[in-house]
Amino acid sequence: MKAEYINPFITSIISVFDTMLGCELKREAPFVKDSHQPAHEVSGVIGLSGKARGTVVFSLGREAALSATEAMLDERPTEINSDVTDAVGELTNIIAGGAKAQLEHFAMGLSLPNVVTGKGHVIEFPKDAAPICIPFGSEWGPVVLEVGLIEQHAAVPQS
Repeated sequence: MKAEYINPFITSIISVFDTMLGCELKREAPFVKDSHQPAHEVSGVIGLSGKARGTVVFSLGREAALSATEAMLDERPTEINSDVTDAVGELTNIIAGGAKAQLEHFAMGLSLPNVVTGKGHVIEFPKDAAPICIPFGSEWGPVVLEVGLIEQHAAVPQS
């Protein structure tokens, strides 16, 4: 996967955490992911379609999910509940939307975000997409961005 596909998502997540949540993310070494299990127990998932298609996963540990929700709602939930899933869904949408603006040449469409919770949940990526996992450290704990995109090639007309 090309860096030009991933960098807009990295820029967007760092910007959203900084400006919207007041939390600095420290990027760690990216790696190619070899399993379908997200690193943490709360994951926002968005599908992308257009000239490139795939999946973006925004995965947070419990503490990071609760703290992000608190930053958005000015009230700290005591558990992973509907407020947390709504907040993570909204953050996922904002992050993907910010990246989409930088990827206009792919004419991408975004699905509505889904939020999956619980340890051991599984997220499927398109068959040919090897997802890149970009971990971040923060004062709230770990946050991970997973991007699995493949460029769609236009069919060549038969003569």
